Amino acid sequence: MELYSRVRGQGDPIIVLHGLFGDADNLTKTAVALSEYAQVHSLDARNHGRSPHSPEMEYAAMAADVLHYLDRNNIETCTLLGHSMGGKTAMRVALDYPERVKKLVVADISPVTYPNHHDDIFAGLLLVAEKGADSRKEADELLKEKVEEVGVRQFLLKSFYRKDNGKYDWRFNLKIIIERYQDILAGLDSPRPYNGDVLFIAGSDSDYIRAEHREHILNLFPKAQLKSIVGTGHWLHAQKPETFNNIVRRFLNLGQIS
Repeated sequence: MELYSRVRGQGDPIIVLHGLFGDADNLTKTAVALSEYAQVHSLDARNHGRSPHSPEMEYAAMAADVLHYLDRNNIETCTLLGHSMGGKTAMRVALDYPERVKKLVVADISPVTYPNHHDDIFAGLLLVAEKGADSRKEADELLKEKVEEVGVRQFLLKSFYRKDNGKYDWRFNLKIIIERYQDILAGLDSPRPYNGDVLFIAGSDSDYIRAEHREHILNLFPKAQLKSIVGTGHWLHAQKPETFNNIVRRFLNLGQIS
């Protein structure tokens, strides 16, 4: 599958992978900051953004999409940076194709199976799809019935767009995401670890990376380091972008950091 991408800057390649319901614009502040020192490729995952739709959402398939992108763009090795679902995809790439990955940055996700925790969001997204909306404002009013958090609604509405026929719809493939949700929640395993340098960055107010995950993380990524950003949740890169970007730059040895 040929993924849509936004490319910024020149230099060694960094591949940026977004989370569930997102697209290539989600980590724009990070991509722009890193593009001063590297060539940053922000990808839309399958069934998201402007990338093609598919009935499959397994991490092996999404990792293969990234490998295809690397091959198509003549990228022999790269650094991977992924948030949430994108972090799991990045980990899968490193485990399946370790020779293609120089370093790995994982933002607020562990390689474990998570319980269902998007029921309200799915209910809101389906309500908008079923009742229809002619603007983001109308969609927000419908979403509000199921999703209380303003920030979450604003994030979701970034993917609510006007199609060529004038109708509005979700840009992501809601049907397949719901059908294959368990694949997205699934944990990762591998008969061999990835022995390269890995940085996990957690939000201090998030519970996506827990102490009980440490053993499994180190089994798969023996050189894993962990940093935590105080006062941030799951969207740590958006809540404290300068702090997040500086941590990434230090790990990748990019430029001078004051």
